[in-house]
Parts: sequence; C-alpha cells; structure tokens
Amino acid sequence: MYFAHSSCYIDEGCDIGEGTNIWHFSHLMKGCVVGNNCNIGQNVVIMPEVVLGANVKVQNNVSLYTGVVCEDDVFLGPSCVFTNVINPRSAVSRKNEFKKTIIRKGASIGANATIICGIEIGEYAMIGAGAVVTKNVPPYAVVTGNPGTQKGWVSKHGNRLDFNNDNIAVCLETGEKYYLNNNTVSSEI
Repeated sequence: MYFAHSSCYIDEGCDIGEGTNIWHFSHLMKGCVVGNNCNIGQNVVIMPEVVLGANVKVQNNVSLYTGVVCEDDVFLGPSCVFTNVINPRSAVSRKNEFKKTIIRKGASIGANATIICGIEIGEYAMIGAGAVVTKNVPPYAVVTGNPGTQKGWVSKHGNRLDFNNDNIAVCLETGEKYYLNNNTVSSEI
C-alpha cells in the first residue's frame, strides 16, 4: 500500500511500491515504475517507462522523462532537470530518439542540476547544485559546474575522500576504506 495526496494524478497502469508517498500536484503516468519506500515530492511528473528503484527521494518540481532509470537509494534534489532528446524541436517529433539515462545506486543530484540524456551517473556519485552534466560520471565522483567537471571523490555517505600516497582513503563518518586505482574508486580491494 502507498500514500497518494488527494491532489495528485496517478494514471492507470502505474506500478507503485509499498510504503511510497506521493505528494501534492504530482502526476504519475501510465507505465512508470516506482519502487518501495520512495518519496515523490510536490509538483513531480513521472513519464511512461521511467523506473525508480527502492528508497528513491524525488524532491519538489522534478520532471522525469521517458528513458530515465534511477536505481535504489537515489536522491534527486529540488528542481533538477532531465532531458531525453539531444536536439529537441517543437515542430519535429523525435520520440523514436529518446535516450536512456541511468542514475546508479546511491547517487545524489543537487538542486537545479541539469542532466543531459544518454549518460550514466555512477554509484554513490554526487552532482552539485546547478551543475550541467553532459557526460558519464564515474562511481563516487563529485561533479560541479557548467559544464560539469569532476572535483574529487566521496564515500557512500557523501563525505569527501582524501586519498593518501597509497591511494587509500577513509570515510571520516564510517571508517570504511576506499581504494583509487586507474582513476576508479571502489570500497573493495
């Protein structure tokens, strides 16, 4: 069972998980999938074929267009933007050109960030507020600015990682170790 505020619209044919909350003025369209324990903020639109995993938090004023897939534990900040066509034109139908955008487990996207379609944002990556992301983002990477550029690395808990001369960093919150090898971060050796 899920909760849906009386002002939201949920089209027939949506798959909505248990424990999910859907708030004021949001619209979920036929064919979207929303996992268990998600929170869908106010004025959110979820288009057909969008897939949200479990425990995804979608803040106010976010539109998720066909082609967006968010794995478990993803955070989408207020008014972040997704696209699904590289060269949109009002007078030209390009629905057959929708590009898939994948947000991997645990990634966070800051308020007012723009995510250009056809890319993948890696596990636990952090996209800063207002960033414009135009290319793939590696796991655990921090990306800020316009155009988005990598500024460092973060742990699963979102804490900055400072790697020593042996390419090992420790999350100050959890004590978990991270390893940097060939510009790739992992929590396993």
